[in-house]
Amino acid sequence: MTITHDIVQKLWNLCNILKDDGVTYHQYVTELTYLLFLKMAKETGTEEQIPEGYRWDDLEQKTAPSRLTHYKFTLVELGVEGSALVREIFSNATSFIKKPATLSSLVSEIDKLDWYSARQEGLGDLYEGLLEKNANEKKSGAG
Repeated sequence: MTITHDIVQKLWNLCNILKDDGVTYHQYVTELTYLLFLKMAKETGTEEQIPEGYRWDDLEQKTAPSRLTHYKFTLVELGVEGSALVREIFSNATSFIKKPATLSSLVSEIDKLDWYSARQEGLGDLYEGLLEKNANEKKSGAG
């Protein structure tokens, strides 16, 4: 099992946390994408694209329930602030997360993953793996 495959599986397991909060399978990848983009900007040293106050560390430092409020505000702000890439990714972004504990669990679990090894194998493979898992779930009729 590759490191990327292991991380994809761990990320997909986070979908159970989202599911318990009423987020559907087709919303999982979108929810994780926003969080992963913020985390990857930190891990790859490209946070300058994201305005201060809306970065991974800012989100991580918040506590529930203000973390969820801050996150939802961040999604809106990044749709109009930051680099062109950031604005495009977060254009009309919204979150379906309802419970502050859900977001706190996701932030904590994403922070625990071995991002150094994932970078070595290629971060694009993570997203591709999530899309593949999502497609397989849709085919099986789950969610």
